[in-house]
Amino acid sequence: MFAKKAAASLAKKGGLSLLSTAARRTKVTLPDLKWDFGALEPYISGQINELHYTKHHQTYVNGFNTAVDQFHELSNLLDRDPSPANARKMIAIQQNIKFHGGGFTNHCLFWENLAPESQGGGEPPTGALAKAIDEQFGSLDDLIKLTNTKLAGVQGSGWAFIVKNLSNGGKLDVVQTYNQDTVTGPLIPLVAIDAWEHAYYLQYQNKKADYFKAIWNVVNWKEASRRFDANKI
Repeated sequence: MFAKKAAASLAKKGGLSLLSTAARRTKVTLPDLKWDFGALEPYISGQINELHYTKHHQTYVNGFNTAVDQFHELSNLLDRDPSPANARKMIAIQQNIKFHGGGFTNHCLFWENLAPESQGGGEPPTGALAKAIDEQFGSLDDLIKLTNTKLAGVQGSGWAFIVKNLSNGGKLDVVQTYNQDTVTGPLIPLVAIDAWEHAYYLQYQNKKADYFKAIWNVVNWKEASRRFDANKI
């Protein structure tokens, strides 16, 4: 009897809809890795990869799921009480969605962008992507040098992305972002490099330029080429 009254009360207040929406939503999870944690050594240590994946990336997964649940709850609350206070709460939650959602998606790109040397990591791109790199930058080495300059310019924490810009005729560009900001819209990420300290400090300490140089030995250019070819103008 009590359960029926409680359900009726929730339904009147919009809470039943809130609960059913939260129950139905499929939450994001960590992606499966295609290699073992130690497979990228000596360029990235197994210890770093394990902590990076199981702790840092998992934190963004959890934070994004929590923020999305809170967004749904506040959406229902705002329907019933469209006050400035609740509007401010919605704004704050959207900032959490941006941060943790960026952390989740950026790291998914990052893991796909890496491969052990035994799986082709570090092998130069071929086909249309290789041609575009040569035409725009002169050589792969010049593109890597530009990307490393962008990475070195990150003050604090951030990322560098090699992107295909669909709004500019599909030309390549290197984009620098801060914190967990990501690239969206016409900017198609081909390669994502993490410049947060957690990506390198246990191994490279304050010599982050050495990390930026080393990581190209395990960049998966086959995956970058696949993304380049899959996104036509």
